[in-house]
Amino acid sequence: MDLLSLRYFQAVARHQHISRAAEELRVAQPSVSRTVIRLESELGVPLFDRRGRRIRLNEHGAAFLLRVERALAELDDARREMADAAGAGPGRVAVAAETLLQLAGVLAAFRACRPGVRVHVSQASVDSMRQRLSSAEVDFALASQPLAGPGLCSEELVREEVLLVVPPGHPLAGRESVTVAELADEDFVSTRAGHWQRALLDRLFAREGIAPRVVCEGDEAAATPELVGVGLGIALMPAIARRTLAQRSPVAWLRLDAEDCHRTLTLVWRENAYLSPAALDFRRLAMERLMPDES
Repeated sequence: MDLLSLRYFQAVARHQHISRAAEELRVAQPSVSRTVIRLESELGVPLFDRRGRRIRLNEHGAAFLLRVERALAELDDARREMADAAGAGPGRVAVAAETLLQLAGVLAAFRACRPGVRVHVSQASVDSMRQRLSSAEVDFALASQPLAGPGLCSEELVREEVLLVVPPGHPLAGRESVTVAELADEDFVSTRAGHWQRALLDRLFAREGIAPRVVCEGDEAAATPELVGVGLGIALMPAIARRTLAQRSPVAWLRLDAEDCHRTLTLVWRENAYLSPAALDFRRLAMERLMPDES
């Protein structure tokens, strides 16, 4: 068992697909297949269930993956720590986030503080962020819904109200607030399942014993005001969107009379992970820029 075999296994487990893993690793597909088969033979158990050309991680593979990711993450941390100790360049900070809008101010401050550091930012679902943290692909995740688990640390940065947006001229447009029950027959514009907006919408409706009628779902939350504005449906949007859009907003805003109708932004990182001086500066600036001033 060598490190190359473990990294091949990790890539196949992540993609559940030999060809995609080979593309990520930039090696030939047969080489990946042979390496995984040899690893299974050495361990004495199959790590994947195979049906034709389909491959799926089984219970042995899932258990092995947890330990492999932990081991590889420790080695990657050690490599970064030694590179910093040797003064090998300004370094790199990687961040995964569900939403990128509120990162803009933090990134501007960080680039001013650490102008030479390479910053890699990617948009990801909460499940993808959890996987990227465990495999040390990213230093931090900025989550808009609960992201917890063994070996993870977190800091709540900000909690903001989530509002209802409706088209101009909609019967609810003149109201200050509305209950969830009153929205049972409304069409909704939302994100796909897994995104925080959809998770909140489903949760609020489930409390009333009903399901939202979603007529448009996608990954581009920024398009929501325009879609609502042309009358496609109504939607949930965070308060920051109202402040950002200001007078350009083509929608009417009102409060939703429901418990826990808010979004919480949380910064998450691996417990005991090595954080470079640059990463520590990023965490400090995220807390300074996003946490409310209580003075």
